Amino acid sequence: MVILISLGGVFEFYDLFFTGYVAPGMNESGLFKPESLGFLASLQPLAVSGFGTFVFATFAGLWVGTLAFGYVADRFGRRLIFTWSMIWYMVCTIIMAFQSSGLGLDIWRFIAGIGIGVELVTIDTYISELISSQQRGRAYAVNQFITFSVVPLVAFLAYVLKGTRPLGLDYWRVVILIGSVGAIVVWFLRRHIPESPRWLARHGRLDEAELIVADIERRVVAEKGITLSPLQTVTPESQGGSSFGEIFSPLYRRRTIILSIFNMAQVIGFYGFAAWVPTLLIHRGIHVTASLGYAFVIAIANPFGPLLGTLFADRVERKVQIIGGLVMMGVVIAIFSQVSEPWELISLGVLFTLSANIMSYAYHGYQAELYPTRVRARAIGFVYSWSRISAAFAGLAIGILLHGYGVPGVAAFIGVSMLVAICMILLGPRTRGLALEKISH
Repeated sequence: MVILISLGGVFEFYDLFFTGYVAPGMNESGLFKPESLGFLASLQPLAVSGFGTFVFATFAGLWVGTLAFGYVADRFGRRLIFTWSMIWYMVCTIIMAFQSSGLGLDIWRFIAGIGIGVELVTIDTYISELISSQQRGRAYAVNQFITFSVVPLVAFLAYVLKGTRPLGLDYWRVVILIGSVGAIVVWFLRRHIPESPRWLARHGRLDEAELIVADIERRVVAEKGITLSPLQTVTPESQGGSSFGEIFSPLYRRRTIILSIFNMAQVIGFYGFAAWVPTLLIHRGIHVTASLGYAFVIAIANPFGPLLGTLFADRVERKVQIIGGLVMMGVVIAIFSQVSEPWELISLGVLFTLSANIMSYAYHGYQAELYPTRVRARAIGFVYSWSRISAAFAGLAIGILLHGYGVPGVAAFIGVSMLVAICMILLGPRTRGLALEKISH
């Protein structure tokens, strides 16, 4: 089940990460000249110009998807929203790939981003509710190992296709279309994923929930050849309302504030590096063509952080894993800003990527654990939405800092952000090995 859910996430991550690698081709196409951007060209005084409008549209769409529509999985079910949000973003991305103006590209990127935002929230919610407390950390590590495996593919495709015109199309259009076409296959595979038993129980559909749990238990016994452990009694979640305001109730207010600030801070390092790595390399003296090659080598490291995490994901407290990743990210980016040898830049880029992705799987699991089933999706959507809007403006800030202060200025910005994120996580509760019911109480 985790593999099937993760295969869906593969194409969301493909869609998120192709931005940095198709940037050179999109800029060369001339679609981001003022005359092609229409009314969006008026954003230039705000430092949102050219390709920056595409990045801004991406994260603005993600923000709307996570904030305004994160609740739909609480209302209509994890499985239904999981499936239809993929169709949403897939169709919109195909339309986007054939746009002939910068304005058209940005509008369809924004609309597609809404679907991607909903999908990412639903994935985190889904996994937390299907997996037992003893294996939740490892499940998130496996999930992100699979999803991050697509990042080297995006980098490789951009590298080998640059300068070509497959099927008479600009290479960047082909890179975009490959992700959308592949998502069609995954949509059929994901029909075999059950609805969340916790969501069904929450909505009074106990017989359906029991059938799904019984089937999971039967499959585990058959596959592993083990005897299931005795049933454990837990205090059930309260059956109160599922309003948005509950995430600001006395029980959850502190968690909501902590996670919102954390998400605003952590994304500056995570996407600040991943989306800008080719450009950062150029500013460290690497030729534009070589920068894509080096970025591909760095991108290969993406899935290996979560893969390493499978060894300790449920043995080490979630907070410790998050903080450890943040500390390494801050230290590595500081050193990265001071070196210029290619082997040093690549080695540090790989180390930063490993640290960022260990931090990533750990916090995705952590924030899903902190809320009850009745508001889990909308709570994740709310706190996660702050990372989307932060990423949109952080991209602008990084562009300005890079122009005015070079890579050291960007490194300082990322370092301070990592410090803020660390302080927030220190204030959060522990969750390792605890049932969701116990954490929510």
